[in-house]
Amino acid sequence: MGRTGYLFVLVLGLFLIPTSGCAQENEIEEEESAEVFLEEYTDEFQEKFFEALKQKGIENYDRAINLFLECKRLEPNNSVLDHELAKAYLASKKMVLAQEYGIAAVKGKPDDYWVLNTLVNIVQRQGSGLDVVKDKIPYNNAKLLENLAMIYFKQENYDNALKILNGMKVTVFSKDLTSRISNSIKVREDKEKLKDTIVVEVQEENPMDSYVAIITGYLSKSDFKNAEGVSVEALEIFPAQPYFYYAYGLSLNKGKKHKEAIVILESGLDYLLDDVDLANKMYKELVDANNALGNSSKANMYLSKIKTGS
Repeated sequence: MGRTGYLFVLVLGLFLIPTSGCAQENEIEEEESAEVFLEEYTDEFQEKFFEALKQKGIENYDRAINLFLECKRLEPNNSVLDHELAKAYLASKKMVLAQEYGIAAVKGKPDDYWVLNTLVNIVQRQGSGLDVVKDKIPYNNAKLLENLAMIYFKQENYDNALKILNGMKVTVFSKDLTSRISNSIKVREDKEKLKDTIVVEVQEENPMDSYVAIITGYLSKSDFKNAEGVSVEALEIFPAQPYFYYAYGLSLNKGKKHKEAIVILESGLDYLLDDVDLANKMYKELVDANNALGNSSKANMYLSKIKTGS
């Protein structure tokens, strides 16, 4: 592999790392654009560009910005550079400049999802919406509107997503996304109803028993997010009940928050009396959390505390 090939691998990795959880088609588009980008420019441009990406990757944003600006002097109309400058200025909290380059990037690449996503993030970080800059970008571009609706959907901003879709021509995309939004709204409404039910149950029944029943129900369904939230609430009212420490620690472990889980579980051990079964469960979670963090000695210590045959 030649020098240009190695540079391609480097820039492609830097382009794709921040978007690892996103749609495959967007990754393919980024790969193709990166490849074309590499083929078109001089060695001087490439060296400055890759050094800028490296500096941005280590959060040396001022240096990265200066290098991107040097590239910009070599290629004044390059939309990739506008996008990189928008992201770098956003990371360094220079919002006016971030917005300026974000607008320029969208003008140059109005069909690009990630370019638009960056501009949306910039205006939202300033407490505004895309309406404040819609007159400065090709807002009526059909692909741009599709991308904007998808961005709002991923943010769970369903009202704004539907406003965009309702103003668009009906397409396979708009039908599919409208259906997904409808399903998501229903799920959210069901959760709200469940929360209302929980509040009533807690008020009408023995509060501690109600919390235990609710948390146990969530754990049985592997709904660790809600189990975590209710456990926190229960601990505020019953700070000496070890079951709530166990449930909270278990939920944190399942969410890969292992350090927090250890703190909660070890605090709960202070309130254990002679409940061997609960003690074993707490020790097991401590074993799992410490193993996940590579603390094998502590994991083995807690493993030795688990009593068998109980």
